[in-house]
Amino acid sequence: LSALIRRRAQAGLPRLTFGIVHVHSAHHYELAYWLAAGGIRPGLDVDLVAVPPSLMAAALASGRIHGFCVGEPWGSVAVAEGTGRILLTNAHIWGYSPDKVLGVRAAWADAEPDGLCGLVRAVYRAAEWCEAEANRGALASLLAEPRYIDQPVERIAAGLSRRIEAPGGVAEPVDGFLSFTGKAQTFPWVSHALWFYSQMVRWGQAPLSAEAIAIARSTYRPDLTRAALQPLGVALPAADAKPEGALTAEMPVGSTSGQLVLGPDVFFDRRVFDPDDVAGYLSALSRSAVPDPARGMDD
Repeated sequence: LSALIRRRAQAGLPRLTFGIVHVHSAHHYELAYWLAAGGIRPGLDVDLVAVPPSLMAAALASGRIHGFCVGEPWGSVAVAEGTGRILLTNAHIWGYSPDKVLGVRAAWADAEPDGLCGLVRAVYRAAEWCEAEANRGALASLLAEPRYIDQPVERIAAGLSRRIEAPGGVAEPVDGFLSFTGKAQTFPWVSHALWFYSQMVRWGQAPLSAEAIAIARSTYRPDLTRAALQPLGVALPAADAKPEGALTAEMPVGSTSGQLVLGPDVFFDRRVFDPDDVAGYLSALSRSAVPDPARGMDD
């Protein structure tokens, strides 16, 4: 891809354009991270534009974008329509990485502790139901309804099977792809918050400061998760943060209840993020990946 981009620039052709769902989405930061590791500078060598998820496949088919990073089933939709191929997933970029969050206002959380605990338990139980292989058919049928995704069941089932269609129509399994529970998938690691913050700093969306680091740390609340799920006997990490990218294989860790094994969380470039040294992590990243501040990444 890097070589193609150089050839296009030498030929005077327009930059390639890639779709992301939002400039503050996990999709944005993981795509930008992947591109930058290959020497491709988002905002300079390629353009990143926000496109609604349900329109990604159509934007690709029309030629408005050349690729995209989005949640399922929209990658599978592009494959089924014959307009795209799935190159890699977030599990390839960052193993067992987070994607969605359950967020509430701090004032509401303080005022309604029982309601918050009930909400967290309800979401966890729903995640357990979605995780069960026996429920995948029912889940695909539910999501296919017009009020939700409004796509054929088979296109939704493709992602739920944790397989992606490779060239030639072969369905390849992907470890850690589209997981709902297990290996502390629902746990709000503070180190996740700090990694996303580091990427906001990297791409000029936020300043690097002790105050901002403290805000990022306080936004994720593993203590509230433990309190809510304790009655269910869910095995949760005893620690609030961990070095991201350090686990190259499944690893037993200390937990609040029972036994807990975490999945390999390596980044594809084998970097390790130390949540206690955000500044050091940022200084180690290639400075060639910093975008033009006059242009920005959300133009």
